[in-house]
Amino acid sequence: MQLRLLEGMHAIPAASWNALAGKQPFLQHAFLAALEDTGCVGGQTGWQPLHAVLEDGHGLQAAMPLYAKTHSWGEYVFDWAWADASERAGLPYYPKLLSAVPFTPVPGNRLMARDDQSRSLLLQGVLAMAGQAGFSGVHCLFPAEAEESSLAEAGLLCRRGLQFHWLNRGYGDYEDFLAALTRDKRKKLRQERRKVLDAGITVIRKTAGDITPADWAFFARCYQQTYLEHRSTPYLNLAFFQRLGSIMDQHCLLVLAYQHGQPIAAALNLFDEQRLYGRYWGATCFVPSLHFELCYHQGIEFAIERGLAVFEGGAQGEHKLARGFEAVETRSWHWLAQPGMAQAVERFLLREGQGVQHYLGELDERAPFRVMPGA
Repeated sequence: MQLRLLEGMHAIPAASWNALAGKQPFLQHAFLAALEDTGCVGGQTGWQPLHAVLEDGHGLQAAMPLYAKTHSWGEYVFDWAWADASERAGLPYYPKLLSAVPFTPVPGNRLMARDDQSRSLLLQGVLAMAGQAGFSGVHCLFPAEAEESSLAEAGLLCRRGLQFHWLNRGYGDYEDFLAALTRDKRKKLRQERRKVLDAGITVIRKTAGDITPADWAFFARCYQQTYLEHRSTPYLNLAFFQRLGSIMDQHCLLVLAYQHGQPIAAALNLFDEQRLYGRYWGATCFVPSLHFELCYHQGIEFAIERGLAVFEGGAQGEHKLARGFEAVETRSWHWLAQPGMAQAVERFLLREGQGVQHYLGELDERAPFRVMPGA
């Protein structure tokens, strides 16, 4: 077995990578290569690709999407306090190694392997290399549940978090879903949708070849507007969205809102055979409840129509709870090279994890359903 770190997806055969990655769109060779080719990662972005591959005489046995990071932006597992504490102690926190999909808090495979032995060898090799090269740590964000035993056995520290996912309980249509909610919540969602209709808004969902170059250009404008409103810099650019539309259009759902015949807002989702992944949104003007319509109600309708099991609403957002989403626990795993720092983080994670568990219990009590599923 030979471990190599490669500075870009194009150094890895696409078929070999995809054979390990599975069907999730964010892990496809084309998606990760598009981020590199359009300058969203690499260069001066602070995301330097160093993808780990484990090979033998028969080819690729294991692989790991991996980046050398010089900051913590775009990760959705916040370790700024760790970085600050480390720097104040005279221990540089950057660069660090990160296994994740850039700018995308979607759980999925990180230690992609043909078997458990290859998975273990890959992880052991990456940890050894990180220590030798002087990286402060290795961080694995939102790995698949099946990979967690390997991470735990290797001594990585577990950090608990949460997201909000909508779960399809076999609903026949959107009204069937509404019927499962409490009376007050059902009334609220209907009122939200009525506000959008009363504002003269027409909503159109587009997939695959229905999405035009003009649609992508408008969506990119909306996406950039969202970041400008929060006084931050967009991670992605028009070139990336255009590439996405050309190579993965079968996974794209673009929801567009029109008023007086002109587009005023858009939301982009990706989907596969099992899940819908809510991603980005933006608007050129404010319309009450339009965000909820494009980002949640339309996605739920689409998931029901397609028979998708889960609609992942993205990071954060307690307001999703009132719209039928449920709080689910997420995990990330962390290895820190400096023993004193690792011990301090381990103590912090114990306290934080207890708080997350308590918060999950509170959110379950506030669920909007008439009878909690499974009760």
